[in-house]
Amino acid sequence: MKPTCILVVDDEKNIRRSVEMILRAGGYEVLEASSALEAEELLGRERIDLILLDIVMPEVDGLQFLQRLRQRATEDRGIEPRALRPTVVVISGNATLANAVAATREGAYDFVEKPISKEKLLLAVKNALHQQQLSTAYERLRREMSDRFDMIGESALLKKVKEQILRVAPTATRVLILGESGTGKELLARAIHNASERRGQPFIKVNCAAIPEELIESELFGHEKGSFTGATQAHDGKFSQADGGTLFLDEVADMSLRVQAKVLRVLQEGEFERVGGRQTLRANVRVLSATNKNLETLVRDGKFRDDLWFRLNVVPIVMPSLRDRRDDIPLLVNYFVEQYCRENGFRAKTVAAVAMERLMNYPWPGNVRELRNFMERLVIMTPGEVIEAADLPLDMQASPAFTKSYAPGMSLRELRDRIERDYIVACLESTGGNISHAARLLGIERSNLHKKLHALKINVKESE
Repeated sequence: MKPTCILVVDDEKNIRRSVEMILRAGGYEVLEASSALEAEELLGRERIDLILLDIVMPEVDGLQFLQRLRQRATEDRGIEPRALRPTVVVISGNATLANAVAATREGAYDFVEKPISKEKLLLAVKNALHQQQLSTAYERLRREMSDRFDMIGESALLKKVKEQILRVAPTATRVLILGESGTGKELLARAIHNASERRGQPFIKVNCAAIPEELIESELFGHEKGSFTGATQAHDGKFSQADGGTLFLDEVADMSLRVQAKVLRVLQEGEFERVGGRQTLRANVRVLSATNKNLETLVRDGKFRDDLWFRLNVVPIVMPSLRDRRDDIPLLVNYFVEQYCRENGFRAKTVAAVAMERLMNYPWPGNVRELRNFMERLVIMTPGEVIEAADLPLDMQASPAFTKSYAPGMSLRELRDRIERDYIVACLESTGGNISHAARLLGIERSNLHKKLHALKINVKESE
């Protein structure tokens, strides 16, 4: 592993030399710059992990250099201005409080006073590098978590959904997300939140179907101590927790009429009380909701309040089923394969063309959720680096051409031979003509398969 590289920026040669000796004795690689301009040139061509920066220098001083570093970080990486790369520790003989505050405001991690103490310098360097490692790990985790909520796909239907998100996200309006189970309604809700002005505030999810009737009111609005058995202390509900941000009511159709009335009041007036409480609380919350049920039918049957439906259904967005956007399946498959290989420490795997065709032709009643879980199992259970059609369950291995209708008029024997021939051909296609593999799929000996190929007049170029 390459040693940590530290750039010492100071216009005094003796200071640079002293710091270099301390750092090299500590096992660090050291580069020197006599000015901020020379440091900028080195940053353009060298990998620098940490900068030790003097404040008082000619032409461009340390504070100006910090400002330029921050500006470059913002323009080049699109990250927060304080998230400087590399980390900066200021070293200066003018260790005033004003200078320390100014340097910290511009993004410096620490401030070391001259004359430089070996112990103090090495401790500052160690702490700065440790903080940098933590920041890097956090940023990587944040990106990974963000990736988990990406909406993968380029189909026309998904592009339309993304366009709707961009239109509605900047507003404060409520959105009702519709779609089958497993289509990614929560992803859509998070995409709206992340594209809105509330993106830096909480995103709180409530699964209305998973919370017992007697607890959902407390879960939403909170409760006071002693308001019911087990309420040993006061508790903030989801509306309070989401204050300033977004509250996502998933499976909203499963709320009772009593709870619906209280949610309606919050939407109308922005006010609520905790269970067992008398104080009126307020919350600035944007409510997004989702359901896989037909709310219009539930309203007609008296199972859902029409006034609440009108409030929630300001802008409806339908998340399409996976079978309606089959073109996105290869993108999703490759995304999940790469993700699960990385998470499990496997070597990269690929999906064979025939296997991908079978995956695209499968109806996926559980939508993206089913596909995601299926690909995780497939990545783990497939020993090779290529996922073949033979690695799929039997109900996915048959070619689509096999599913055909048989017109009346054939004898049972003719029908049996036709079906047997079609299925054998489908198995051979799925294995690329590998007879041994096809025989295993069919559950017969290789020699028996050869006999059937001859009897049914099936010509195959063996790929073994």
